[in-house]
Amino acid sequence: MRLNGKVAIVTGAGQGIGAATALKFAKEGARVAVCDVNHDAVSQVVAACRAAGAEALGFTLDVTNRAAVDDMIADVRERFRQIDVLVNNAGITRDARLQKMTPQQFDDVIDVNLRGVFHAAQAVVDTMIAQGSGVILNASSVVGLYGNYGQTNYAAAKFGVIGFTKTWSRELGPKGIRVNAIAPGFIDTPILATVPQEVLAKMREQVPLRRLGTPEEIANIYAFLASDEASYINGAVIEASGGMTL
Repeated sequence: MRLNGKVAIVTGAGQGIGAATALKFAKEGARVAVCDVNHDAVSQVVAACRAAGAEALGFTLDVTNRAAVDDMIADVRERFRQIDVLVNNAGITRDARLQKMTPQQFDDVIDVNLRGVFHAAQAVVDTMIAQGSGVILNASSVVGLYGNYGQTNYAAAKFGVIGFTKTWSRELGPKGIRVNAIAPGFIDTPILATVPQEVLAKMREQVPLRRLGTPEEIANIYAFLASDEASYINGAVIEASGGMTL
């Protein structure tokens, strides 16, 4: 198992890519801290990780609350004595065209998708520096590479995550900590549940593979990047979009 003995924290792990990543890490031998704002979802994912044979802790966590993030990191460190991987997956959307977007919609997305990534990474980095090793994995998006209609806030946050990734890889690489990001395309997650079928059909047509990605396919990339097999990958932003941007 490629993550045997490692301790991983996954934010936004209650559903979609985060839940798939927590479970994938569990199956690969990691001890997993499952974090999400949805308490019931956390309990379900923790149960799934334990059923896969892993040790798992659950935290009902809002990543915009720095004190709560600090407390979670302290609890994980006390329980497992190490923190090897942080997956900054928590994210939301509040879409609107520039003319219609409210300041609250803008702030909500920046707070979760950008500030939340900063909170979690800053809270964990001293532990990783003391260990002399660690991996921070950030969720960007193809929207963070190319922009998207109606997503000023989301694009800004995901562009920002790429900036974090490039900067932290330079700062932390000499300390034995690798920082990378994934930029998924259209992934079949609960966030698409309200999208009309005709819109989903058009989304599939934009992808040369003619389908949406699965959360498990993104989780597989996270697992590889978290493992020692990716020991020379640092500062990368890996697009996983089925070729939609070709």
